[in-house]
Amino acid sequence: MTSTPRENVQSYPRPPALEPVPQKIRVFLGGLLVAESTRALRVLETHHAPTYYLPPDDICASLKAAAVTSFCEWKGNAHYFDVIAGETIAKRAAWTYESPTERFAPLAGYIAFYAGQMDEAWVGDRRVIPQPGDFYGGWVTPNLDGQIKGAPGTRKPMKTPTVTVCK
Repeated sequence: MTSTPRENVQSYPRPPALEPVPQKIRVFLGGLLVAESTRALRVLETHHAPTYYLPPDDICASLKAAAVTSFCEWKGNAHYFDVIAGETIAKRAAWTYESPTERFAPLAGYIAFYAGQMDEAWVGDRRVIPQPGDFYGGWVTPNLDGQIKGAPGTRKPMKTPTVTVCK
């Protein structure tokens, strides 16, 4: 297996970078292998754990379109899926960018999984833990250093709008 070098999430770029993954990626749900790839891509963005995207031909699970979308300023509109493996269903556990922005065009149709909704996810021989919080879909591996967004206290506080009440 290809080793994973030490990386600091603060040194990841903004705007994010897209790069091939030299390690084998594996994802399990319901005790079944749902994805395995040696052709994955990952997105690296400052203070984020990498997000891994797999080609659709490397997905073994059934994906059912979910009526959920989101927008990323860098990649465009995301469409979500329920992941079905045998009798197990993980709701809104995967997503894709069908028509990403030009910079991220190689991601078109690739599938990313929320590690926290899977039984296991692996980058090479390193088991993944989900990026903290419930907002981001990054995969944390033991080779990462630095403060990763998502944990309590890492989100910028929202400004409270000033409201003027007329009498």
